[in-house]
Amino acid sequence: MAQFDALRTGSISGARAAEIDEGLRAHMNKVYGTMSVGMLITFAAAWAISGLATTTDPSLAVGQIGTDTYLTATGAAIYTSPLRWVIMFAPLIFVFGLSAAINRISAAAAQTAFYAFAAVMGLSISSIFLVFTGTSIAQIFLITAIAFASLSLYGYTTKKDLSAMGTFLMMGLIGLIVAMLVNLFLQSSGLAFAISAIGVLIFAGLTAYDTQRIKTEYVAHAAHGDTEWLGKSAIMGALSLYLNFINMFMMLLSLFGQRE
Repeated sequence: MAQFDALRTGSISGARAAEIDEGLRAHMNKVYGTMSVGMLITFAAAWAISGLATTTDPSLAVGQIGTDTYLTATGAAIYTSPLRWVIMFAPLIFVFGLSAAINRISAAAAQTAFYAFAAVMGLSISSIFLVFTGTSIAQIFLITAIAFASLSLYGYTTKKDLSAMGTFLMMGLIGLIVAMLVNLFLQSSGLAFAISAIGVLIFAGLTAYDTQRIKTEYVAHAAHGDTEWLGKSAIMGALSLYLNFINMFMMLLSLFGQRE
């Protein structure tokens, strides 16, 4: 926060402060723009894949999942075969891989990898179009977007240092992931409800925290002219906010979505 405080209090020269402030706005626009494109890729991929997975023609079906709705061979491979485990954990592997490789690849390669990750995430969550109504998905998405925008705006504008809550939120996130893995085997509806409710709070907090972190990291590195790092930082910042949005959306959908 030191560089950010220096910028805010004016201890950085006026011309340099104005330059950093202008660069910060461009940096945040790139973060939100990259995140938005990733979101578009994810939901387009999820919708397209769900279409390939279902049919209304019984002659093409390998199983029935609803009134006049059948599962195709593609759908059976994605949702009922052992391949589903690969699809489930593929986004997590992508995140770890991109995080580990970010210092060895270019900003352009990192952006391409992010968009590939967004497509894989679309495959992973495509079942929402089979489980929930389209209206419900749209409503929850709108609610999530409004909440996300409000929380991110708070993280960007607040004078309060949110770094202290970062460790607490990360500990909560680790506990949440462990609980989710355990519930894959327990299949407890009560535990699933608790995971979703707590998860919404954790990712809401992370949205504000990550927004402020992205902002302060930009100010710290811009003061030293680390342009290559800043390009990669925008991609990783977009990834952080994207994950917060997707997870908050999925957990709100689990809590309040209307099922088919």
